[in-house]
Amino acid sequence: MMFFFSTDLLFFARYWKEMRDPYMVCHHFAVFYSYGYVLNRGVLPYFANFRLISELSTPFVNQRWFFDVVGLPRSSRPVLINGLAMAVVFFIVRIAVIPSYYSQVFATFGTEGYIKLGTGPQVAWIVSCVILDILNVYWMYKIAAGFYRVVTKAKPGGKPKRNHAD
Repeated sequence: MMFFFSTDLLFFARYWKEMRDPYMVCHHFAVFYSYGYVLNRGVLPYFANFRLISELSTPFVNQRWFFDVVGLPRSSRPVLINGLAMAVVFFIVRIAVIPSYYSQVFATFGTEGYIKLGTGPQVAWIVSCVILDILNVYWMYKIAAGFYRVVTKAKPGGKPKRNHAD
């Protein structure tokens, strides 16, 4: 996982003019910050693995990019099916779990284990989760709005937009 994020950040640095995605860079740094504690100190493995479930949506996000690169119109059947699957899976694994996740987080506050973590891991855990969930809600909005826009305003034979960020 850390290798993937490192490689991704190198690509962002190298191809910034083409990619220009500060939200993804913020996402990657939040992950580095929090998982640094998980991997180096062995703390919070349950919560770290809970967060990793969100990556089940990544294949659909990546497939969207591949469809864009090969020039399939956003109104084509494969793109629409992938878009619907991406929206549903993204919602289930990144948005719908937020209340459950934070109820478990809040249940640990003040416990002996929480106190033993110390300030560094506590801050890394909470701050990174809040950042990641703000980003996930933002991306879910964009996914839903984009899917709605394509489904309701699809123009047969229209030229697809070539910008992965839209």
